Amino acid sequence: MEAITAKKPESNKRQPKAGRFFRILLQQRYLYLMSLPFVIWVFVFSYLPLWGWTMAFQKFKPGRSFFEQEWVGFEHFVTLFSDERFYLVLRNTLAMSFMGLIAGFTVPILLAVLLNEVRQQVVKRFVQTISYLPHFVSWVVVAGIITKMLSTDNGVVNDVLLFLGVINEPIQFMAKGNWFWSIVTAADVWKESGWNAIIYLAAIAGIGPELYEAAKVDGASRIQQIWHVTLPGIRTTIIVLLIMSIGHLISIGFERQFLLGNNLVRDYSEVLDLYALNYGLGMGRFSFGTAINMFNSMVSILLLFIANGTFKRLTKESIM
Repeated sequence: MEAITAKKPESNKRQPKAGRFFRILLQQRYLYLMSLPFVIWVFVFSYLPLWGWTMAFQKFKPGRSFFEQEWVGFEHFVTLFSDERFYLVLRNTLAMSFMGLIAGFTVPILLAVLLNEVRQQVVKRFVQTISYLPHFVSWVVVAGIITKMLSTDNGVVNDVLLFLGVINEPIQFMAKGNWFWSIVTAADVWKESGWNAIIYLAAIAGIGPELYEAAKVDGASRIQQIWHVTLPGIRTTIIVLLIMSIGHLISIGFERQFLLGNNLVRDYSEVLDLYALNYGLGMGRFSFGTAINMFNSMVSILLLFIANGTFKRLTKESIM
């Protein structure tokens, strides 16, 4: 009888743990229902298309069913890694990715910190509004503005350099391959820095004012307050966004390169997405284009796990 009575409390303890998930599901059913459309959207547009990766192992021909396609194994990947153009394109992708990561990640933090130090709210709001407005401008318009500014025919940059006596004749910036990476990075920083700074401004707003007051009491200057209060206060946000940026390091798109590039700088402007577009879809090689994008995705996933694991060990911060 004692053994039987001793087991009853254990069963009573296990029962709430087993039904905890269903109780929470019932209590928060409206929140789950609200999130259901977004879960369906992610599944349809992010996970369901992964079925298309099977094309990378086929000699895909439109009009045939899945079972009628010819399977070729890793033939397209062998072709990809044997192409010298692929390594040139990979170099351009990594170079512009690293430059964009360094400039596009540090400038928004610096801008957010500087805006936080502005005490006049009118000036602060004006600068913040002006800085994030370019985010809403299409890359087609931005490319036109950049091209006109760097033009040899009444371009603002050349006119200023000629006026200051820095150069004797206009420079054809858009025709020099070694300038292309810097032009793309500068254009991206100008367009997105103000928008990306909003996240850091929101994180800074969550720092308690008593921390700044305590720092002032200890005699900390404005620079010391930024270094010892502001930056540590947004460290988690910085690390999370940095991990996500590293995960997208190789997936930089192609709009900027496509719109700002030309035949004179093609060896510097072509990236993996453009390579897949030109040599895959453009030539009707759908399986080859799928292999390129599959390589792109796998490298991005690998970089994400490496970055997350590294920061988890060093700073105890992670996104997974």
